[in-house]
Amino acid sequence: MVGRPRSARPHAAESAGAGHLAGSVQALERGLNLLAIIAEADGLSLTSIAQRAGIAPSTAHRIINTLKANGFVQDDGHDGYLVGTQAFRIGSAFLRNRKIVDVGRSTMRQLMEASGETVNMGIVTDCFVVFVSQIECHQSIRAFHRPGARGPMHASSLGKAMLASLADEAVSHILHKVGMARFTERTIVDPDLLFADLAAVRSRGWAIDDQEQADGLRCVGAAVYNEYGEAAGAISISGPTVRVTLERLGELGPMVKRAAIEVTERIGGIMPKAAKTSQATAAAP
Repeated sequence: MVGRPRSARPHAAESAGAGHLAGSVQALERGLNLLAIIAEADGLSLTSIAQRAGIAPSTAHRIINTLKANGFVQDDGHDGYLVGTQAFRIGSAFLRNRKIVDVGRSTMRQLMEASGETVNMGIVTDCFVVFVSQIECHQSIRAFHRPGARGPMHASSLGKAMLASLADEAVSHILHKVGMARFTERTIVDPDLLFADLAAVRSRGWAIDDQEQADGLRCVGAAVYNEYGEAAGAISISGPTVRVTLERLGELGPMVKRAAIEVTERIGGIMPKAAKTSQATAAAP
């Protein structure tokens, strides 16, 4: 039996869906454009914003109301608009991370020269370590992490250094959210063992990744703190186990700890009380 000819309506529906997506993207672009215009000058009126954006005042009004509802825009009390607190939070996050990266580069380079190994910097995003900076060593065999690459918190010295700054309840929340994937035979996948490891990190002030993320790679890391005494990032030394031996950890650990303290001080951060205790140990000859 010959079937009925296919209707053109599904194609029309697909076109409608594509048009909706394009409309959503256009609305997002308009919203971001309006937010940028409002950020350029304080207290612009609706008419001025619409004129600068090249859209109708009624369209600008709808978009601004959406931005206001989500905290990105607020009234200035005189029929004008200002950037809202949510936009400030997002911008502050960028500035905070950028500040750490820019300020930390010179310290990282000195640490690389002193240790002879690659030095990394990472921050936490969505419960994962994100590598934001690296100073490679001069060795032919060396560790490499592309900026922007993500890594596990439970299986890296950067991640464990930052986890150690949190209460156990917060660590449990992160583990519940992302799990504890195994990468090597040495990866810690038992929460109780990880909590014991984090207790040791808090005591000495630096964390160890002993081939837990990659076979043959050993790392030591320490947290960098912001002005609230919260871990804003971490610095680590990483290299092959033939050079970063277990015997060298006693030398490299305090080195990376002192570097993290230096970056903390340079960004106006505050060492938490527990970290201050380990700071004295790290500074001891």
